[in-house]
Amino acid sequence: MYEVYITTQFSAAHRLKGHDGQFENLHGHNWTASVTAEAQELNEIGVGIDFVKLKEKVESCLSVLDYKNINEVPPFDKDNPSAENIARWLFKELSADLNHGGVRIKKVEIYEMPNCGASYYE
Repeated sequence: MYEVYITTQFSAAHRLKGHDGQFENLHGHNWTASVTAEAQELNEIGVGIDFVKLKEKVESCLSVLDYKNINEVPPFDKDNPSAENIARWLFKELSADLNHGGVRIKKVEIYEMPNCGASYYE
């Protein structure tokens, strides 16, 4: 089994509804997203999944959040935009598009700050 991963960044604001503290107020982050895909086999040129293709797909999904108030972007207008929920959302979006032919999304990690984040996998 092979793993391929990319890391990218986006900037966005959010507030955690129901949080008992300062994070219920609107605040921003320079977020980091790390996505790991796994491939059972390599293609004819020795690649599991193209880094460029994977990064383009991730950045396309995240573009709907970039420089936005995430609380105003579906599904986060209803779901709390926690790092955990953003990780699950990105995992599901990418899996629907990229899981085929022996390649699947393995894990998505979302960092609000360099040493603080959440991951989602199935």
